[in-house]
Formats: sequence, structure tokens, C-alpha cells
Amino acid sequence: MATKIPYKTYLTEEEMPRSWYNVKAHMKGAHDPFLNPATGKPCTKEDLRAVFCDECIDQELNNTDEYIEIPEDIRNFYKTFRPSPLVRAYFLERILDTPAEIYYKFEGNNTSGSHKLNSAAAQAYYAKKQGLRSITTETGAGQWGTALSMAAAFYGLQLDVFMVKVSSEQKPYRKEVIRTYGANVIPSPSETTEAGRRILREFPETGGSLGCAISEAVEKAQNTPSCRYVLGSVLDHVLLHQSIIGLESKAALEKYGVTPDVIIGCAGGGSNLGGLISPYMGERLQGKNQIEFVAVEPASCPSLTRGKYAYDFCDSAKTTPLAKMYTLGCGFMPSPSHAGGLRYHGMSPIVSRLYHDGYLRAVSVKQSDVFDAAVLFAKCEGILPAPESAHAIRATIDEALKCRKEGRKKSILFGLTGTGYFDLAAYKQYNDKTMNDYVPTDEDLRRGFETIPKCAANDGLL
Repeated sequence: MATKIPYKTYLTEEEMPRSWYNVKAHMKGAHDPFLNPATGKPCTKEDLRAVFCDECIDQELNNTDEYIEIPEDIRNFYKTFRPSPLVRAYFLERILDTPAEIYYKFEGNNTSGSHKLNSAAAQAYYAKKQGLRSITTETGAGQWGTALSMAAAFYGLQLDVFMVKVSSEQKPYRKEVIRTYGANVIPSPSETTEAGRRILREFPETGGSLGCAISEAVEKAQNTPSCRYVLGSVLDHVLLHQSIIGLESKAALEKYGVTPDVIIGCAGGGSNLGGLISPYMGERLQGKNQIEFVAVEPASCPSLTRGKYAYDFCDSAKTTPLAKMYTLGCGFMPSPSHAGGLRYHGMSPIVSRLYHDGYLRAVSVKQSDVFDAAVLFAKCEGILPAPESAHAIRATIDEALKCRKEGRKKSILFGLTGTGYFDLAAYKQYNDKTMNDYVPTDEDLRRGFETIPKCAANDGLL
């Protein structure tokens, strides 16, 4: 291959980003504001202080600053696992016989096994700086819970993790890693909160969802002294922290004069996709590139491709502020697919607005097709991918095969956001050919849509 681009590229510590990138600075009006469900008015900092850390709220509401400095203490923590490698997927290219150049940013080279530590480190730092003693959160596949347990241990915070019940059953060893770092794990929905008890009364056989777990974590935070809730995806400040993925990718590719033609990321709540695309999207919004951005979601939980763009609660118990996003309804209960980190009824307001305005496209893929791609990737690139990341791999392979068919050369960048070594139950089902490809019916979606609040902000949207 006549290229000088190495298989792996690492930035030096000196080249690591010193600021996060805030794509909202270039979005027209950013996105519609969060609303206080009691008043129907935009949320103020005071509205949010009972739930979130103060500095995270400031970042959440910041629509003007393009760059926000990463505190030195967080940068030092980052150095324990960053910079992460940018990899040229030469072996995948060869097996696909494609003229496309394929690159991936690998975020799985830390104990949490995923990109989640980028925001966990920041949010735990801000909680400690504020003088808090404990934090609560939810987790789906367990990667966010693992990452936050690492960060909480580093900063000396107590942590309660509400883990989606079906994921805690499918991934018992992920739960043990979280406990090893000192956190308390509660399968959700549980009997420990009023929100959990209410959900169990309504859906006694449910395997849970991220919306359920969020409800319980928020309630726990509000009822615990010196405690706040921290979230692993969806919100603007989480996407801000994850922008380090895109910033490092951009810096590494620029060493070789490469600008991607297509950038692909899996999408559940939107944090890794938003972080990967942010600096490139900022330039797109300024007319500086024509990159194609692709969000890949599970067919079992298709918030972008089949959802409605409306104000909805971020949790199942309807305790959070209302967010304008693509949603299946806060009462939607997804099937127990193995991509636990993507089983969320809504989508990041930033990603939703960009999608609504036509700056990115979305595709949904079935579970067995995703695992076909995951196994192919593992065989040629040597990494067993998480089911979530394998959604991006599926779309990347499809794009590369399209390039082969059309005889077109493109540069494709995708996010490999996690490893699948705790997902062997899923791989066993795939190997045993017992994997289920459930896709919600229109009736399933209708029931979910009925839970979207009927409010003035949604007039004409539903």
C-alpha cells in the first residue's frame, strides 16, 4: 500500500487538547432550551442546582464560548489513559477489497473499556471541587458505571449506580468491576426508590431501561445530603467533555493531510457521536467542509429514524426537565437487546437539532447484522468490539462496500468507543444462532408516543 500513514498514530502529551470544543457556539440558536415541566419556562441555573453540579450547569447553559478550558487536574487524570490511538484499518480495508481509507478512533484502552471516562473524570472532579460527598448515576451496558466508579474512587466520592436490570443480568462481571472500585450497584427498576416501585407496578416483568434508571438515580440524589446526579450521555456538557475524541482525531489526521469524507458513530444518547463529530461539525456549520455525518442506532430503539421531534422527559418517571429531542416517548420500553448503552428512548438535544436541520443522517440496523460486522472486525483487526460500537462498524462496512461497488475512494472515520469482553453472552447467542432481531411495531411506537407530554411547547408537533 503506497501510503506513509502508520497503522496507529498517537499524539504526544504536549499535543493533547487543553480545551474542550463547544459546537453550540456555531449552531444557529444552539437548540431549544430545557423547560421546567412545572412552569413551562426555560430552565434557569437555580432550577438545575438541586440535581447537577454547578460547573456542569454552567457548561450546559454555555452557548457562546467555542473553547472551554480543561482544568489541569482533569488533564493530568486524562494522561493515565489518553491520548488514545487513531488506527488505520488496513486489514479491514483489505478483507473488504475497498478503495476506501478507513480510520477509527479507539477509546477502549482503559479499564472502563470505553470513551465514558472522558466525562466521568470531569464530572467527578467538579463534584469534588464543589465539596460534595457522593454522586449517583445510571448505567446501561455498564461502561459508564465502570468509568464513573473509577473516577469516583480517584476523587474520593461515594457512588450509587442504578444499572439497567437486563444489563446487570447479562453482564455480571461488569457489575463486579464497578463494585471493585467501591461503588454500590442497584439493578433498576428497584424497590429502593418510589420511581422504581411505580415502574415495577406498571411493568412488573420489565428488564428496565436507561429512562427507568435515570429516574431512580435522580430521586436518590435529590433525597441524599451533599449529593448530585451525574449523567453519562445526552446532555450538552457530556458531549462537550467527549469532544476530546474529535479534537484528538482531527489533530492526528491533520498530521497526514487527511480530512474525512464520512464520519460515523453509534448513537444511543449521543455522547460519543457528538464528541467525535464536534470539531468537524463546527467547521461544517461555518461552511468550511462538506463532511457527511452518520448516526447509527439499533432498529430495536430507533429514536432518530422513527421517533418524533418534540419536548419530552429524559426519564421514565417524568421527574427531569423537558428536552426538545427526537424521542420514542419517555414511557417506551425497548426490547432487551445486547447494545445496552443504546437502549434510550431519546437523543441528545444537540444531535437531535443537527439531525433535524439536515447536518447529519441516521440509519438503524438489526442486531444480527451488527454482530456480523463485529465478528468480521474482530477477525481482521484483532479487537472484540462492544455491541454499541459494532453499530458504527456495520455502517462503516456498508459505506466501504458501496465505495467498492461505485469505484470511489473515500476517507471514512468511525468511533470504536468500547470493547466487548464483558459482552460474551451476546456473542454466545450470536454463535449459537439464537439472537433475536426484534423491531418495534407501529403499535409499540404508538404506545410510547402517547407518553410524550401534551404541553404548549408541543402544540403542532405531535
